[in-house]
Amino acid sequence: MSQSSNSMSLEDTVRKGPNAVEEFMAYVVAKNPGQPEFHQAVREVVESIMPVVQANPAYRKAKILERMVEPERVIMFRVPWVDDRGEIQINRGYRVQMNSAIGPYKGGLRFHPTVTLSVLKFLAFEQVFKNSLTTLPMGGAKGGSDFDPKGKSDGEVMRFCQAFMTELARHIGPDIDVPAGDIGVGGREIGFLFGQYKKMTARFCGVLTGKGIQYGGSVMRPEATGYGAVYFAQEMLAQRGEGIRGKTAAVSGSGNVAQYTVQKLLQLGAKPITLSDSGGTIVDEAGIDEEKLAWVMELKEVRRGRISEYAERFKTAKYYPGKKPWWVKCDLAFPSATQNEIDGEDAKMLVANGCHCVCEGANMPTTPEGVRVFLEAKICYGPGKAANAGGVAVSGLEMNQNSGCMRRSRDEVDHQLQNIMKSIHENCVRYGKVGDWVNYVQGANVAGFIKVADAMLAQGVV
Repeated sequence: MSQSSNSMSLEDTVRKGPNAVEEFMAYVVAKNPGQPEFHQAVREVVESIMPVVQANPAYRKAKILERMVEPERVIMFRVPWVDDRGEIQINRGYRVQMNSAIGPYKGGLRFHPTVTLSVLKFLAFEQVFKNSLTTLPMGGAKGGSDFDPKGKSDGEVMRFCQAFMTELARHIGPDIDVPAGDIGVGGREIGFLFGQYKKMTARFCGVLTGKGIQYGGSVMRPEATGYGAVYFAQEMLAQRGEGIRGKTAAVSGSGNVAQYTVQKLLQLGAKPITLSDSGGTIVDEAGIDEEKLAWVMELKEVRRGRISEYAERFKTAKYYPGKKPWWVKCDLAFPSATQNEIDGEDAKMLVANGCHCVCEGANMPTTPEGVRVFLEAKICYGPGKAANAGGVAVSGLEMNQNSGCMRRSRDEVDHQLQNIMKSIHENCVRYGKVGDWVNYVQGANVAGFIKVADAMLAQGVV
């Protein structure tokens, strides 16, 4: 079958309706074989927005869906660097520039052994909708490398970042594509990347976000994703006439997002009791207080240690190797580690143990089976593209700050972050309210899609 006849068949199917999602997914899988994470992300969105596409002939005629799942540009490159022993190492680098209909590309860089093209395409696709929901003018992108900064010296990380940026620099810029951090890319890595960009271009500009305060960064950028997830949970609970104070919370991960999720939960009167890493989970029934959290931050950011050490330091805690925290009885759950960490059985256990609010700090941390469990139980379930948008929202404020050569106070940024998360919640309710219940998956997908789709229509076939 020719490409044109295949497209016509797809358009006919979308117009007819009943099997539109499956037909569209068959089209996506055929064009993107061997990319399961990308397929999963697309399906989750398409299941929500297909009725909107079917109801709008302009979207169908312009083939908005077909264009939206196709990256505008995929850049893949080798990254050779020299380790401390003088040995040459070679990693693979990527940048997926997914959609620029509403603004310059914006999205993080991830350095982790699990990075593949499929993972980055899923993250870039999610980023398009997340950035749309923030109300800020930012398109969607994602990038990174299969480089693992764990166990590397500062010199090795610096040399890798310099080699990575040597190639990436030609594809980014403050009005083109503005990367940020993600898993494995924190303040240290952003600093090395920015330094190399400045050296290569002789320009001091807002080409990266997540920078240090001393050289153009925004206050509260490290806190923003975790704080934003808690603010979103607060809005979901308020919709049901509830609050966060006094509730027990399970949090996964122990990096930046998890740390500041715990911090904001404590400030709002909740009791966080878990943290985890790839080795296992600690459960502290006495609660992770400010003193314990400060110790975790030092452990992870300075010593780069493992969460198992928490149980050695604090006798109120137990460490469970190889386990995730979703079996622990809790009121609130904040998956803040990585994709697909909550499967169907985990979700059932959370619901059975009384969890009635799940708010995703990570990107797509719940499998489709897990999502179905949460939706069928009609708990408060905030998908990542809405719930963890606080990080990119403050990155957008950093871009604005850099462009205007200005500085915002912590209170100003926190106020704007709260307003953005409130606005995202309102949009989710607008498009996701079903009787007395809000389907936040549907609300987030439809709200994010309509803004991008209308911008694409206005700009023609580009």
